[in-house]
Amino acid sequence: MAALIAGLGGAYYVGGGNTPLAQNLEIRTWYDLDAVRDNLAGNHTLMNDLDSTTAGYEELASPTANQGEGWQPIGFFIDTGSGCGPPIADGVLSWVGLTGTFDGQGYEIHDLFINRPNGGPYVSPYSSHIGLFGTINYGGIIKNVGVVNVTVIGGVTVGSLVGYNYGTVSDSYSSGNVTGNGSGVGGLVGITRGPVSDSYSTGNVTGHSEVGGLVGIHNDATVSNSYSTSNVIGTDWSVGGLVGENRVGDVFNSYSTGNVTGEFWVGGLVGYNWDSTVSNSYSTGKVTGDRKVGGLVGKNNDETTVSNSYSTGKVTGNSSVGGLVGDNDEGTVSNSFWDVQTSGQATSDGGTGKTTAQMKNIAPFSGAGWNIITVANPGTRNPAYIWNIATTPSTYPFLSWQS
Repeated sequence: MAALIAGLGGAYYVGGGNTPLAQNLEIRTWYDLDAVRDNLAGNHTLMNDLDSTTAGYEELASPTANQGEGWQPIGFFIDTGSGCGPPIADGVLSWVGLTGTFDGQGYEIHDLFINRPNGGPYVSPYSSHIGLFGTINYGGIIKNVGVVNVTVIGGVTVGSLVGYNYGTVSDSYSSGNVTGNGSGVGGLVGITRGPVSDSYSTGNVTGHSEVGGLVGIHNDATVSNSYSTSNVIGTDWSVGGLVGENRVGDVFNSYSTGNVTGEFWVGGLVGYNWDSTVSNSYSTGKVTGDRKVGGLVGKNNDETTVSNSYSTGKVTGNSSVGGLVGDNDEGTVSNSFWDVQTSGQATSDGGTGKTTAQMKNIAPFSGAGWNIITVANPGTRNPAYIWNIATTPSTYPFLSWQS
């Protein structure tokens, strides 16, 4: 039996989904954006940029808003079994989030401030599901929006755009600083169970474990045609330049360029690849850790696949360190390469090492069956192929969708 609660801007059935109003909003101010939490089933449209000069910022999204906690995420998590949350049936574990559509139309939301690291009403003991949107529910869609110059601080499940995504995120991006004191911390999305595509993140991402430049934890979905230039720091495990932990999901046609630091299961693209696939992707950032550290993937578990991918970044660690893969535990690594010169690593637990000159020549890649073609220069693209490689000057392979 679903329980009805009221508060946080609306009335919702918990345990049986949410039943917010379905008014469609045109968003021009922070007040309009705040009204989305009362209309989670609606189809909303951002009509202009929002920033610190837009009406409602000081009250709703500034460093002084809500007693210094800043923006209240849209959507929330309820766990009465932990002793927190509204007074509903014991043991109910549920969430309330966007089930409609939020279309940014290419506009940007600037200067978002969130400082909620210590928990609060209607959440678990940690401050979870933190972002512009705390939760995107099944069927919910966010697209065509940028969140720029953000400062987001939370506990677990933290992202600048979305804390926990069960829906779809596409054509979106973020810049700024994202910090969590727990797990599931990502530059754009903290945890996703739905697809993330054609999106990117820049800036700095810091967390404890399962920390990624774009997505902290990726579960049962796809990340595609996306990238991160964020510098990523995790104080423990599963830390990656694009995805911290890739769990039962696929990452393809994507890349990362930021520096990555963690303890173990640390990778330039993916920290821990678990029952998942990484294909047609690459990483170039510096990777530093203690053990199970790889230029592309730190830990590749059994029943996982890495294919048609490469890495070039310098890799440093103390044990189970590889130019491409740190520790390959009965997984499959095929048709993939790393630069032995720039990585500083002559060995890898999977993949083939090449010199820089070889990595900037089409021969190894075409010989491995890559969908690749040469182009005249780095500014030229042939979108009929997944990969392009330039001849004047010579470059490493790049994805043809890259601008």
